[in-house]
Amino acid sequence: MTKPAERNLGLDLVRVTETAAMGAAKWLGRGDKEAADQAAVDGMRLHLSTLDIDGLVIIGEGEKDHAPMLFNGERLGSGTGIVVDVAVDPVDGTTLTASGIPGAIAVIALSEGRGSMYAPGSLVYMDKIAVGPEAAGSVDLEAPVEHNLAQVAKAKDKDVSDLRVLILDRPRNQSYVDAVRAAGGRISLLRDGDVAGAIATAQEDAVADVLLGIGGSPEAVLAAAALRCMGGEIQCRLWPRNDEERSAASAEGLDLDEVISTNDLVNSENVFFAATGVTGGEYLRAVQFRGDQVVTHSVIMRSKTGSIRDMTAYHDLARLRAISAQTLD
Repeated sequence: MTKPAERNLGLDLVRVTETAAMGAAKWLGRGDKEAADQAAVDGMRLHLSTLDIDGLVIIGEGEKDHAPMLFNGERLGSGTGIVVDVAVDPVDGTTLTASGIPGAIAVIALSEGRGSMYAPGSLVYMDKIAVGPEAAGSVDLEAPVEHNLAQVAKAKDKDVSDLRVLILDRPRNQSYVDAVRAAGGRISLLRDGDVAGAIATAQEDAVADVLLGIGGSPEAVLAAAALRCMGGEIQCRLWPRNDEERSAASAEGLDLDEVISTNDLVNSENVFFAATGVTGGEYLRAVQFRGDQVVTHSVIMRSKTGSIRDMTAYHDLARLRAISAQTLD
């Protein structure tokens, strides 16, 4: 007897990110990042409750957002399906959305098995380096920037001067900017959205070569889930902002000197990832509103099969409203 095909949960997850992206995109450029985030959370939560999973949120909205939903430790799904750890960011780039700037995405990842995702505790920042499949295994977070750029250039058969390095535009990353410039690399500064930045290093058309610098810890886990599916690599180290966070890390038993690998961040062989563009950019196009039709562009990945799907979806709002009205009746 032929064994039935396993269900790809990514095809369910994309409904989650599509709904979140459509909700957030309604607030494009309106200067209210909290409203954009809440709209995305509401949309994401609506579909997550219908999934046949026993999910535990490891990376959620978190304490920094004072989130009443999708918080760390929340249980999701029917409770009877596959056991998964869950990482969500309803909008990676709320400031981008509020300002109408490209780069924001709605994103979610599932990793089979309890304890299969890294929990960074109270530390919300990590020092990072991320590369795509060609350069995976050639970089070292503890090595100088010049060395890593030379390694990536060699792996990709490029000159260092041709590399494009993505760095979050923050004062804390100025040393990275200076080092890349000194090595002769090219730089694109990101206002926000280093999940999309990390993924960009692994895209087939290689729009970027390296992501460097200090960014969010939750974003590192989400990026690791995608890079597990794409064959890329991310290395991180926890980065306390002050003595208080350093003491908290010590109390939690966290090693601030440890280099955390892709597999440390997400250690399951069965990882599902989905993301939908909110404001557009090089990676995923923006949500488009066309009267009663909304167009979304998403990506769906699964590490076990290596499948990566690009999906453009056309949503008929009139029909969705009619279905909703029937449900209420």
